[in-house]
Amino acid sequence: MSQSRSRAVHIDKNGGPEEMKVVEVTVGEPGPGEIRIRHHAVGLNFIDVYQRTGLYPFPMPLQLGMEGAGVVEAVGAGVTHLKAGDRAAYASNPPGAYCDVRVMPAKCVCKLPDSISFETGAAMMLKGLTAQYLLRKTLPVEGLQRGDFVLFHAAAGGVGQIASQWARELGLQLIGTAGSDAKCALAKANGAAHVINYNTEDFLARVKEITGGQGVKVVYDSVGKDTWDKSLDCLRPFGLMASFGNSSGAPAPFAPGMLGPKGSIYVTRQTLFTHIATRESTQAMADELFAVVASGKVKINIDQRYKLEDVQQAHRDLEARKTTGSTILTL
Repeated sequence: MSQSRSRAVHIDKNGGPEEMKVVEVTVGEPGPGEIRIRHHAVGLNFIDVYQRTGLYPFPMPLQLGMEGAGVVEAVGAGVTHLKAGDRAAYASNPPGAYCDVRVMPAKCVCKLPDSISFETGAAMMLKGLTAQYLLRKTLPVEGLQRGDFVLFHAAAGGVGQIASQWARELGLQLIGTAGSDAKCALAKANGAAHVINYNTEDFLARVKEITGGQGVKVVYDSVGKDTWDKSLDCLRPFGLMASFGNSSGAPAPFAPGMLGPKGSIYVTRQTLFTHIATRESTQAMADELFAVVASGKVKINIDQRYKLEDVQQAHRDLEARKTTGSTILTL
């Protein structure tokens, strides 16, 4: 049995960025349904913060990280879609991507096309698959047609930049919000049809103005508490409030009866890991993502790179809203 030594980022208890420590671990052979992968780059995402702080609880100690790209070193019994030497990328549970080498379930790991670099692969899997399931699968009851308005919060972030470009390709009128004029300009440059600085403008009033008083068919919201109430009022009748994150905290509980007077609207809480629960669904989603990136219609903007040893600073910058686009840890 071969073993590898690997650096890995662990926490022993929930808390701030200072709880993350780089330790050395031993990595063994993959078991049935598993692979061993040597990372070339690792993605950084807000879900990592949720897991570090305990908003999403996990047993301790915990090795963080949900997304990476590298080369498959070994495969376990029953794994047929990958082999040693394959370039690969993934977004996957359980956490553990913040490392050089890991053993992990194979079902959510996909072959990475030669036309896509390891850094791009690490930066795009979780965010790109999220944008895919939002725009392609999380749809209002009346569907989305070319020319329809949708509202996307945090449009200058990693998911937002991908979604803005993809929405433009789909012919949607994406209204993007961000917290500064510079971030609004970034969202606009990445395909948002309209942008709103929610720190200087009332985004509800602006959405009503942009849509001629009609509202939008969908709100895609990863912000949560700070945007929730007004977002509901941005929806047209039968519109869909699609929550997929809580970067400002969780929204307050609400009574379902309030949805009727607001236009018989729908509310859903989405998570990527429901959508990638099977090998088949993961591959189908990844194929669509790979195709739109390889075509150049969606570009993955890596705006920050940190060494693995600088992971504490990476988390501080992410939580302080100092990052835009995608962020990776280099190895």
